[in-house]
Amino acid sequence: MSLNGLLAQLLLGLINGSFYAMLSLGLAIIFGLLGIVNVAQGAFYMLGAFIAWMALTYYGIGYWPALLLAPLLTAFVGIILERTIISRIYQLDHLYGLLLTLGIFQVMQGLFVYWYGTAGLSYSTPSPLTGGHNLGFMYLPNYRAWVVVASVAICFGTWYGIERTRLGAYLRAATENPTLVRAFGINVPLLVTAAFGGGVALAGLAGVLAAPIYQVNPLMGGNIIITVFAVVVIGGLGSILGSIVTGLTLGVLEGLSKVFYPEASSMVIFAMMIVVLMIKPAGLFGTER
Repeated sequence: MSLNGLLAQLLLGLINGSFYAMLSLGLAIIFGLLGIVNVAQGAFYMLGAFIAWMALTYYGIGYWPALLLAPLLTAFVGIILERTIISRIYQLDHLYGLLLTLGIFQVMQGLFVYWYGTAGLSYSTPSPLTGGHNLGFMYLPNYRAWVVVASVAICFGTWYGIERTRLGAYLRAATENPTLVRAFGINVPLLVTAAFGGGVALAGLAGVLAAPIYQVNPLMGGNIIITVFAVVVIGGLGSILGSIVTGLTLGVLEGLSKVFYPEASSMVIFAMMIVVLMIKPAGLFGTER
């Protein structure tokens, strides 16, 4: 393949990596702060896309309001589930959280399959982002460039909020020593719920960003969540920065594999996961507990 084709595939890989980064970031927040392996993250990704599609189809609410509306509604659903069901297993082994959220994922996906079937539903690209630019080696659609820029900004903005602000310090302290934090008059359950809501809101936002690129489909969460879990494991469970960097990097590596060995493109991330776990079981950015 020519150099132009290689560069084009790298850009396409970066677009996929943007979605990996956002979804794995939400997973890392929920696991790192709450200790829950949230398999339902894929269902919240699908829910965000469907909320955007329903808002446009039934109520005429366009893409830009949906960027705010869908994550908020997705977070609201997540908070209800967290308060009524998930909060009951915080003191149990991680396996209980994995199985519970797997059940939530299956129920949510099954409901949307029942209501909408498995055929994809189209969602139009917002008019300000139609068209594209000729980069010399490829034609880059404006919308895909917007997805990369928006996702990188959101990911690193979230990292900064958790690692460099007072609220982020409260969140981390509330998960490490809730008794001490309560002694300072801070509402720990509220912080925990906010962390869970923020994690699933990222999935909902990723769903809105994905809707104009991929067809809105009840199975879209199941198609990506396994890859996202591999990204989280490689980066290190609970590592915020690891999820972002690994998601973007592995998207690019996946794009490269499509150039040099297309047959292996669907397994390159999982092969990387096996190698990393053999060398550094805690992940590239993780720490041994």
